[in-house]
Amino acid sequence: MTDDWRHGGFGLYVHWPFCEAKCPYCDFNSHVVRKIDQKAWVRAYISELDRIALETPNRVLNSIYFGGGTPSLMDPDTVAAVIEAAQSHWSGANDIEITLEANPSSVEAGKFQGFKQAGVNRISMGIQALNDTDLRRLGRIHTVSEARAAFDIARSCFDRVSFDLIYARQDQTLAQWRTELTSALSMAIDHLSLYQLTIEQGTAFADRYAIGKLRGLPTDDSAADMYHATQDICEAHGMPAYEISNHAKLGSESRHNLIYWNYGDYIGIGPGAHARLTLGGTRYAIEAPLAPQRWLQFVDQGSGEKTRTALDPLEHVEEYLMMGLRVKTGLDLDRYQRILGSELPKEKVDHLIEIGMVVLENQILRTTEDGRAVLNAVIRHLLTD
Repeated sequence: MTDDWRHGGFGLYVHWPFCEAKCPYCDFNSHVVRKIDQKAWVRAYISELDRIALETPNRVLNSIYFGGGTPSLMDPDTVAAVIEAAQSHWSGANDIEITLEANPSSVEAGKFQGFKQAGVNRISMGIQALNDTDLRRLGRIHTVSEARAAFDIARSCFDRVSFDLIYARQDQTLAQWRTELTSALSMAIDHLSLYQLTIEQGTAFADRYAIGKLRGLPTDDSAADMYHATQDICEAHGMPAYEISNHAKLGSESRHNLIYWNYGDYIGIGPGAHARLTLGGTRYAIEAPLAPQRWLQFVDQGSGEKTRTALDPLEHVEEYLMMGLRVKTGLDLDRYQRILGSELPKEKVDHLIEIGMVVLENQILRTTEDGRAVLNAVIRHLLTD
């Protein structure tokens, strides 16, 4: 158990909790405020890195990811200070990936040059739709033309640029999604994240849906057709899925996200951030308080953690199962057995193979395209008694 995390690597997630506006579909920990004391946030981030570094010496840092919220609202000097602090504590991998999320409305050429000078080498942009009507429905404050202009700025500064789109939107047809996705692929450099619209509890969309005011959502069958079309179109354009919602050219997969899916260790700092750390042979699940000011108060008192919970082998292996089956590379059953001390039930695996949900080769269990489309059901089948 002590070294199991090395299969996935070691990363740092930095949560910036502020946005210009709250999107109605978003259930992330994001807040709209008028004024931000960026120096206070720098001090808090560095304090947390100093604290956690004492527990994790002599590790190689594979990735840093600035997520949010809208991290492109950060000052480049803030980003630079965090990167410098992280690299003072841990050696960086030769190919360390440093990603910053950006929204088109907050993209400026000068600021992006500042992020590049700070050490950022990959941008992930939240475009979400290539249709102005749907952008308004999604609560986005940029237009398609602004998104394309922002993307051009990003690609002029960075070799690696990804962007997100949401499909299965209100009144969207399969033909419309095919056209939009093909257009997106003509823009894409090496990576796309393509998410099906889901109605999350606690969002404005959920409230509208509950009173019947979120009309035009596709049926489950229509959404499934869009999912399968997405796989076919991206594959044909040389950007196959390597995870349920993520597509990339070979070698351009998100290294940070692969740490999650390959069940490595990662630090999470900032309001609401999660972490998984293996310390002294025990794997811990760590959470920070959600409210920005509360998190700052926690840090001032010595630690930005709200809870730290030791995972038992069953909890550990359940998380590994849920992560490993998301990616095309699959789940190592030998690793599963080393963690838990027992095997996955053969009859359950055999049943999933028989109905075409998974394949098993050389002790690697992989979901098929059909299996990934109903991944939650596959996981429930494997985990239930």
